[in-house]
Amino acid sequence: MSPRAKSRYSSKSALRARAAVLVAGMGASLALGAGVALAADTAQSNSALSVAPAGDLGKSVQAQADALQKAIDAEKAAAKKAAAEKAAKEAAAEKKAAELAAAKKKAAEEAAAKAKKAAEERQKAAEAAKKAAEAKARSWETPVASYSIGAAFGLAGNLWAHNHSGQDFVVPSGTSVRAAHGGVVVKAGGNGAGDGPAYGNAIVIKHDDNTYSQYAHLSQVKVWVGQTVTTGQEIGLSGSTGNSTGPHLHFEIRTTPNYGSAVEPLAFLRSHGVKV
Repeated sequence: MSPRAKSRYSSKSALRARAAVLVAGMGASLALGAGVALAADTAQSNSALSVAPAGDLGKSVQAQADALQKAIDAEKAAAKKAAAEKAAKEAAAEKKAAELAAAKKKAAEEAAAKAKKAAEERQKAAEAAKKAAEAKARSWETPVASYSIGAAFGLAGNLWAHNHSGQDFVVPSGTSVRAAHGGVVVKAGGNGAGDGPAYGNAIVIKHDDNTYSQYAHLSQVKVWVGQTVTTGQEIGLSGSTGNSTGPHLHFEIRTTPNYGSAVEPLAFLRSHGVKV
């Protein structure tokens, strides 16, 4: 039992004891008054003097009883008020705890929603990048970004043993040459990569539709046989090696990896959506 509870219990015990004493005293006083009255009747003298003190004593006892009752009522009211205050504090604490829990739950839900949205956005970005990569893999490009059109396919002249087998893109020496379409390198190196010294340094790439692209007169070859390349990937640098009158890129589209199977390259590129 707490000190406060012990004090309250002791106070109540004292009040009860006082009430018991007062009740006992009242009983004794009443008995005494009755005795005095009986003696007065018997002796027929001093009756006023004997009865009067008994009446005063009764009033005193009643007053003390009333005061004690008020004290008991006050103690009960104080206890009730304390209990109500305690209940109010406990209810306020519970409400605060519930509000805190609700705030934490809301914060967690908002964080989860934010994380989910971020994950969805990353997923969308990844899917978009994948689609773009797939579209690029299906697409074709010109083998150089900026150029002037040179000697055309099929052109006759004393510069070639036969009619011109490709399309020339006139660019400065050292210009980045890129794969017109993704595929696998099947030829790379000097001597036309096996097609003859007239081509100088050359590269041939096999594509997924069983067509081949050739890049000749390069100053530098940056790929090797068996390497997989993607559309737009740099594969070499332009130059003027082999039978060349100046820096340019000789570009062919072939049906086989070898010389003699070329088709008109510009028409081919345009049929695949390339603006040339």
